[in-house]
Amino acid sequence: MSNVSQRLKDLRKEAKLTQADVAKFLNISESAYGYYEQGRNEISIGSVQKLAEKYDVSVAYILCETDEKQPLDKEEAAFQAFANDPELQVFYKELPKSDEETVRRLRDIWEIIKHEKK
Repeated sequence: MSNVSQRLKDLRKEAKLTQADVAKFLNISESAYGYYEQGRNEISIGSVQKLAEKYDVSVAYILCETDEKQPLDKEEAAFQAFANDPELQVFYKELPKSDEETVRRLRDIWEIIKHEKK
């Protein structure tokens, strides 16, 4: 079992929840969630973010990047909500397929937008 799987299981038990409770919260089947805890499937980053909010811990804690059970940072929570926006995820998926020139132009456009807001 991977560390992430164990961490998911420990957090769920500490919260006194069943796998069915967590699966319902994530809007997935109980068996799908069970596979996360067994280490048979990798949990999506969106689900990790939702659970971090639910358990009031950082994403880094769930992903075993730290052993500090830090509460979810407000700035991190805001970024997670932004990153979970389904409309933006279309861009995330296409960006790695883009050529260097397109990425450069996107950065230039972003700089223009940032400076317009000030």
